[in-house]
Formats: sequence, structure tokens, C-alpha cells
Amino acid sequence: MRDHKRGLERKLIFIAFIYIITGTLVLYLRQPGPAGLWALAAAVIMFAGFMFLSLIWQRKKAQYDVYIAPVVFFLAGTGMVFLFRLEPAYGYRQLAWVIISLAALFVTTAFGHRYRLLSDYKYLFAVAGIVALLLPIFFGIELGGAKSWLDLGMFHLQPSEFVKLLLVLFLGSYLVENRIRMSPTYPNGVDGGKQYILPGVQEWGPLLGMWLTALLVLIFQRDLGTALIYFGTFLAMVYVATARWTYIVMGGILFLAGAAAAFFKVGHVHTRVEIWINPWASPEGAGYQIIQSLYAIVAGGIFGSGLGAGFPGYIPAVHTDFIFAAICEETGLLGGVGILLLYMILVYRGFKIALASRDDYSSLMAAGFTALLGLQVLIIIAGVTKLLPMTGITLPFISYGGSSLVANFILAGMLLNISGEGEKT
Repeated sequence: MRDHKRGLERKLIFIAFIYIITGTLVLYLRQPGPAGLWALAAAVIMFAGFMFLSLIWQRKKAQYDVYIAPVVFFLAGTGMVFLFRLEPAYGYRQLAWVIISLAALFVTTAFGHRYRLLSDYKYLFAVAGIVALLLPIFFGIELGGAKSWLDLGMFHLQPSEFVKLLLVLFLGSYLVENRIRMSPTYPNGVDGGKQYILPGVQEWGPLLGMWLTALLVLIFQRDLGTALIYFGTFLAMVYVATARWTYIVMGGILFLAGAAAAFFKVGHVHTRVEIWINPWASPEGAGYQIIQSLYAIVAGGIFGSGLGAGFPGYIPAVHTDFIFAAICEETGLLGGVGILLLYMILVYRGFKIALASRDDYSSLMAAGFTALLGLQVLIIIAGVTKLLPMTGITLPFISYGGSSLVANFILAGMLLNISGEGEKT
């Protein structure tokens, strides 16, 4: 049975490889040269990496979810194809980060199976997260309007990508420890009756603390997307832990109040909201990027213009947060929907892992990591299609960005660890 599961995983990885190698072959035939050859090599290297991991997992008799790794391969491979198509220089760098990310996935699954021990270090994670958020404020550089990067010479590091993981690790332990105080009712007597208790300082303290953290990120780093992801993940995990809508409603009100204050006080946030409301007010200035994104999506139609036949180069920074518009232009509505379905599979598997988990900590961790991933996808695609203001965050596994890629591979590894524990009898 175990061999059968890993066998299914490898069949899906092979299907993903056929899909990705086809894309790289099209690129090579359209533009023969070193870039095309490296794209082909990238597909083979990724395939070898995922197959190697599957064989390792079979050898250790791991009961990991069989769909997560193939879907990640599909997404990361799509990103690799389009980065080589858009700008080969980014494709070379992304290949290096993919290799590092595969190593991170291996380490996470090899040593993270005892993840429950992490609950003992929740306050260490909280301190580490705060320090990581403060570093860019004092020593960071500004890219894309947000001051959330550290210049380490050979590469740039975005600490906020890893703080997202630390946030889930901290909240998973904290909420399990304080679930009784935060739940909507308390047991009242031996007859099983329930008494409703109004939330007090112990309940509202974390909510206010997380709100202030998100607000500080919004003001000092001018990073609307990261602030929204932090707070949204927090609210999702609180709801999973308590099933109490009060926290969601009040949390939403708090965030809207903070965002409104930032709109009037932070110029970068103000500009992004104005662009969202009416980008055509400045079609050659601030609104140029989102307008070109919308044009690209419309130009793709249902079936797309074909890989390499579109004009996504008109979109500034298309290799990062706007890569979804390039995918829609050249693969059409069907291609864009296909990407969304892959993300939906990941979210579905993540929540299924949460439901199958054997203890509250594992369940909250799986739900938190899944909510984190789903929120990133929702926010960035909504920004690219003008449903929400642009945020500047990356599309998980697809966009160019080393910090994001490594962090999301670690996230996938943690989901695999939890799934393996949940299926043990």
C-alpha cells in the first residue's frame, strides 16, 4: 500500500515533467540558444529532484500526502518556463533557488517529523519574527515601493517571507494553550450546560497585538500585502481554534480602520488605492502596470496567444507579482483557470490534512499553513485582475523570488510532515 501511494506520486510527477518539458521545448524551438538549453536542463533537474525525494520518502516508509509534491512541481515548473520565456537571466537565478528549495524541502521532511517539539519554542519564534520584521526597517532597502528587503550582496533576502512561517508556528502553539479561554463558552456544571462569557484582556490581547504588528508593517515597511497576509492568517487560525465569528468581525473592523489611517498617512498606500479605484487617471504613470496587466489578460482570450507569442514585456515587473497576467495572455483563460485549480487542490489537501490530524496542534498548524498559502494566492491574483489594490507580493511557487520560493517549499514540507502523522494508525 505504501509503495502504491509513492508510485502514484511518481506517476503524477512524471505527468508534470511531460507538461514542463513540452513548454521548455517550445521555448527552445522558438528561440534556439543557451537560454533554451538551460530551460530544458531546468526541467530535467527539477524532475530528478522531485523523483529523488519521492524515492527517499518511500524508503523511509513515509505516509505523506501524494498530491502535494506533484502540484508543487507543476506550479514551480510553470514559473520556470515563463521566467525563461520572459527574461532568461531570472530563469538562471530561479533555477539556483529551486535547487536550494528542494534541499530545504528535503531537510524539512527529514528532520521536521517531530514538529510537535516546536510548540515548546513558541516565544522564541515570536521574538525571532519581531527581530526579522525590525531588520528591514533599520537596515533594509526599498524595492517596488516596499522597504522589506535586506541587501546581502550576492542576493536580496525578504525576511517577511519566513516570518509568515514563524507566525503560524507561534500561533499554533499559543492558540492550543489558550483555546479554553478564547472559546465562546465554558462548561458550567456537571449537567453539561454552557455559560457565555464576554472576551476579556487575555482574549483581546493577542488580537490587538497582531493588529499593531500588521499596522507597523504597513506603516514602516509600506507593505500592504504582507500586512494583510499576517492579519488574515491570524484571524483564520483564531477562527479554526475557537469557531467564534466575533474575532473575525472585530479583527476585520480593526484592519479596515488601520488601512484607512494608512491611506491618509502613508503615500505609497494612498497611491495604490487610487490606482485600484481608477488606474486610467494616470495611464502612462502610476496606473500603467495594472492597465497593461488587464490588457494582457483580455488579449489572451480563451486559448491564449501561444507560448512566446504574446507581449507580456509591456507589463513592468512581470516576472514577480504580475506573472499571472503573462500566463493568462499566452495560455488564455484556460491556462489561468488551470493554475487556479492547482492552487485549489493544494488548499483542499491542506485543509483535508488539518481535518485528519490527530491532535489540535497539528490541526491548527495545517490549517494555518494552508490559510497562509491560500491568502497569498487570493491577494496577488485579485491585485493583478484589479479586484483588490496591488500589493507587490509574489505568486507562490511561480513568481521570481528566492525568499518566497524557499519559504513556500518549507511550508509544503510542513504540510507533508503533518499529513504523514495524520495517516499513521
